Amino acid sequence: MNILFVCTGNTCRSPMAAAILQNKHLEGIEVKSAGLFAMEGSSASPHACQVLKEQQVEFTHSARRMSEELADWADYIFTMTSSHREAVKHTFPRAANKTFSLKEFAEGARGDVADPYGGSLQAYRDTFLELNRLINRLVKKIWQNN
Repeated sequence: MNILFVCTGNTCRSPMAAAILQNKHLEGIEVKSAGLFAMEGSSASPHACQVLKEQQVEFTHSARRMSEELADWADYIFTMTSSHREAVKHTFPRAANKTFSLKEFAEGARGDVADPYGGSLQAYRDTFLELNRLINRLVKKIWQNN
């Protein structure tokens, strides 16, 4: 199963989400991340890297822009906000039926994963904790459906 996480710049939320899921080492799951407005090749933000290191989550990252190729590759596309979800569905119509905001899929609730970009280290820690909780629920839900 191929899972793609999408945010704005692919330097904070989506790389953290991908790293969290990847570090669960689930058999048959491949994970990637992308950004709607990513600068190709950018690193993850320093605070995102620090928080992942604090949590002993190993990862390597190079930002990439959302593309038709990635949309076709993914079995599920999880966005960080409802506006990201709508942008993906509008730009990549073939991916509409497999694109969800992470919070709506994992919890069945409206709402977005807050963007820590430009924020404090604590803001990134809070985002990590939220992503980890949502991804744990996501994993349970996907396994129930398969």
